[in-house]
Amino acid sequence: MTRVTAYVGLGSNLDRPREQVLAALDELERLPQTRLVSRSRLYRSAPLGHEAQPDFVNAVARIDTGLTPSHLLAELQAIEQRHGRERLFPDAPRTLDLDLLLYGDAVIASASLTVPHPRMHQRAFVLRPLAEICPAAGVPGRGTAAQLLRACAAQDVEPMA
Repeated sequence: MTRVTAYVGLGSNLDRPREQVLAALDELERLPQTRLVSRSRLYRSAPLGHEAQPDFVNAVARIDTGLTPSHLLAELQAIEQRHGRERLFPDAPRTLDLDLLLYGDAVIASASLTVPHPRMHQRAFVLRPLAEICPAAGVPGRGTAAQLLRACAAQDVEPMA
């Protein structure tokens, strides 16, 4: 079985967001054929897009997985559903959001999955925790997490206590 390093972005701003993200990190550890290698601290970030909502709690997890990208996505969406995720409109408040950010150095563009995540290179709430656990993580065609984070310096993302 081929194993791949993947990165998952986690975010929540409803129903005790800190606890939602911490519980989801535990659930990533229990995915089949998957091991949680490392995780960032928790970060607080202001919402982007639809701004009339509470701040988010965000983190990034590095996993080692034998799951295919589509199977991993299905597992991530199942975790979201267990946490009551509703997709009301783009950038809506949510109990839990799990994004497959990177899957090895794969570039995937299908109807159901885009890797690397299409806007991750513009979002400090993804890049700051990613750079914390792996500054050299490469976003194909864009640069490293550390390089990309410098372009997002104006976005409000702070580590939580």
